Amino acid sequence: MNSGSKNRIQDELSFVLHSYPFRETSLVLEVFSREHGRVPLVARGARRPKSALRGLLMSFQPLALSWFGKNELRTLHSAEWQGGQPQLQGTALMCGLYLNELLLNLTARDDPHEHLFDYYRQTLQRLVHEQDHASTLRCFEKHLLQELGYALLLEHEAGGNAPIEAGKQYRYILERGAVEDSPQATQGMPIAGKTLLDIAADDYTDVNSARQGKQLMRMLLNHHLGGVVLHTRELIKDLKKYD
Repeated sequence: MNSGSKNRIQDELSFVLHSYPFRETSLVLEVFSREHGRVPLVARGARRPKSALRGLLMSFQPLALSWFGKNELRTLHSAEWQGGQPQLQGTALMCGLYLNELLLNLTARDDPHEHLFDYYRQTLQRLVHEQDHASTLRCFEKHLLQELGYALLLEHEAGGNAPIEAGKQYRYILERGAVEDSPQATQGMPIAGKTLLDIAADDYTDVNSARQGKQLMRMLLNHHLGGVVLHTRELIKDLKKYD
């Protein structure tokens, strides 16, 4: 085997997370692949009118991508559309862009997350076929944090084995978990025990659990984003002002 073949990846199931023009006729892609994680690729000539890649390298569509190279920016060799994913539209499209922005900002390049890739693909299907987009986003946010090693402590109190009780009130403290609330407590976010248990079960049918679940995920994601502002989140908030 020659050294070049070691740097060649063939027919890797992937999604395009982001793309931008490069030089006169090319594109730079940030792709999320199942077995190789997030990878930057240059698609040479992809913007030429007669390019076989033109119109193929779209977000939210499963693609079999082949690439080569050992530098940080690798070169796309070929792409084949895999089908089976309807186009996202309207609010579902905005939610999909939000998922992509989370992956771009929270995952490291060349760090595979096969389970997260599969869950991302399932989430795109849910955005098409289900109406409760907020619940779909909360489920993805939780699974994303778990996959990255930031698992939420939802069923037991922090620092012990005492189970969370649905009828009690707690405070969720960053990097610690939930502690029982008290009149003197000031740390962390107030949250109902029922909410914690509902999040653990991916159940957001309760209005209060849906509201507090969103607040908790926002607090945790902001912490791990380290000050990065998610543009899609701001855009979704702006659009809701005009609902």
